[in-house]
Amino acid sequence: MAVDVTTEVVIERPAHEVAMFAGDPSNAPRWYANIQEVRWRTDPPVHLGSTMDFVARFLGRRLAYSYEIVELVPDERLVMRTAQGPFPMETTYTWEALSPTSTRMTLRNRGEPTGFAKITGSAMAGSMRHANQKDLAALKHLLEAGDRPRSGPV
Repeated sequence: MAVDVTTEVVIERPAHEVAMFAGDPSNAPRWYANIQEVRWRTDPPVHLGSTMDFVARFLGRRLAYSYEIVELVPDERLVMRTAQGPFPMETTYTWEALSPTSTRMTLRNRGEPTGFAKITGSAMAGSMRHANQKDLAALKHLLEAGDRPRSGPV
């Protein structure tokens, strides 16, 4: 069973600021509760072809996987896919300016579970949706509280 989870949040910050912060994988541990560490394989900042390793905990398990940036439209869209790991996954961020100071960020995760994960696909999708909602709420709080991007353009 394929997993396809989309969540979104409106953040009261300009689209450029939201994209710069959220689109920098180095910031992921600051707003993704399950991501513990990010190690760059290529030099930052993020660009088409960038690769990085993530270490996360999900459903009580430690996961290590690598992502590659496969699409990048500055301030609009970032798509990354797992280059290796236990669960082939594609993650898409989109940023839509609702006003000069307000942005809708959409987070989509989709993939085809393998092995044991294939059996628990629907439960995994629910857990992923819940985690993504919490992560986007954390991102909203960080950025609206005045945390400013610390990376190059995305």
